[in-house]
Amino acid sequence: MIFEVDSVEYRYEDAAALDGISLNICAGESVVLLGANGSGKSTLLKMLDGLIFPTGGSIKAFGAGLSDEALKDEGFSQSFRRRVGFVFQNSDAQLFSATVWDEIAFGPLHLGLPPEEVEKRTGDTLHILGLEHLRERPPYHLSGGEKKKVALASVLAIGPEVLLFDEPTAGLDPKTESFLIRLILQLTTAGKTIVTATQDLRLAAEIADRVIVLGEDHRLAGEGEAAVILGDRELLLTANLIHDHPHRHGGIEHYHPHSHLKDHHGRD
Repeated sequence: MIFEVDSVEYRYEDAAALDGISLNICAGESVVLLGANGSGKSTLLKMLDGLIFPTGGSIKAFGAGLSDEALKDEGFSQSFRRRVGFVFQNSDAQLFSATVWDEIAFGPLHLGLPPEEVEKRTGDTLHILGLEHLRERPPYHLSGGEKKKVALASVLAIGPEVLLFDEPTAGLDPKTESFLIRLILQLTTAGKTIVTATQDLRLAAEIADRVIVLGEDHRLAGEGEAAVILGDRELLLTANLIHDHPHRHGGIEHYHPHSHLKDHHGRD
């Protein structure tokens, strides 16, 4: 078992972000945390990365308790950070180095790997993601799609077993979105564990083995195989992931379900 989440609660001041969430994530799965804006899916993803911690309940990672206190132990922290990588929704929040090369090399250097290993990992990752021509460019001069690739490269260079993606396709052009989906599928095939927070039903259909739905009440609304959950119209309506949209045909009004994300002109 990679993650064991037991009755987890989280509050931002007086507002609940998660309320009694329990779930497990196994090695090699591609799991999508699906929910409308504000449902708590990004909060849960940050907990799985040890960036924030439950105000109630508990989380285990790789069989050990994941807590602020546990991550103060240098050995545990270094082991955990080697094994779990987080790709933020906003790439600008993740990129800070002077060049693309420095950005990708930062993680391996921080792990204390030998210089020759850092050089190899950085070069290999640049090649795999097709970023060689950008190696000396400052990340803040890149396009949104290029920034996303560099952010992903900086995580892949560490060689994690688990990758956590927060709304990975948000704001991407179709070409970069297609590239990212193919890469996630390749990572799954290679045996990586993937956890993705999104409200994009089409992305979930492309990459998920299993879907976990968080409701607007910040509770677990449903979970199961991707095809079953994504075919459950009532569940998706209740979770505010689709809505019945009226159309007129020959003077007769019909209602059809639509996703909130990209069914209309490719916009939210």
